[in-house]
Amino acid sequence: MCYMYLDAARRSGGRGREQINTHVFICDADLLHVFSLVPRDLNFIDHTSDLGWKEDQRVCQIVVDPQLYLVTRYDIFHASERRPTPNAFKFFTGSPWLILSRVFVDFLVLGWDNLPRTLPMYFTNVLIANEGYFPTLICNSVDFQNKTVNSDLRHMVWDTPSKPMPHYLGVEDYDKMLESGYAFARQFKEDEPVLNKIDKRWGDPCSSWGDPNVLKPGPQAKRLGALVSKLLANGTLESRQCV
Repeated sequence: MCYMYLDAARRSGGRGREQINTHVFICDADLLHVFSLVPRDLNFIDHTSDLGWKEDQRVCQIVVDPQLYLVTRYDIFHASERRPTPNAFKFFTGSPWLILSRVFVDFLVLGWDNLPRTLPMYFTNVLIANEGYFPTLICNSVDFQNKTVNSDLRHMVWDTPSKPMPHYLGVEDYDKMLESGYAFARQFKEDEPVLNKIDKRWGDPCSSWGDPNVLKPGPQAKRLGALVSKLLANGTLESRQCV
């Protein structure tokens, strides 16, 4: 199982946190303990084929990112032409934060099927392509579409009516974050006090050492374990795969 702390904290010099997109809400030992009990061929990837507003603004819109071709950074620009929703494959969208199995990563890199090689040509001209590429690839691959868990294990709160980005989390959200069992939480404002509270609770994982061969799960491991068990329960897993 490959897990990555993507955009956990972006820092600039000695100025502290500049932007916090996703913050880890569990220590490594607890996370490893839970995943040691999960089938290793599963992929935690939030996805849906219900495109909603994204069909018009992401799927049919054609964009060009100069950074793909030039060293100098330029803004993305939008083409005047549009294209129809593809019918050669089913388009899925979802979260850009993933926990992928080793076998699926090998499939991405080695591309023994034609799909991992052809989809990038289409997604080169899609805005925020990482929200669509991975869900579309896995859900159009016969070998992997039944190896998905429809969750990115992130605690998020959405405003009503829903906005493109989730609600900024604060101290008042701490208890709900803790009880949710999710391994990650997003998003936070710069120097939000709750971040210090989270860091203080989990501490510096490098400040003390024990037996590296022994994992001792804590309370948060039990919460995450209960959440994962619910996601993998009979009926729940299959009913939410690639729909």
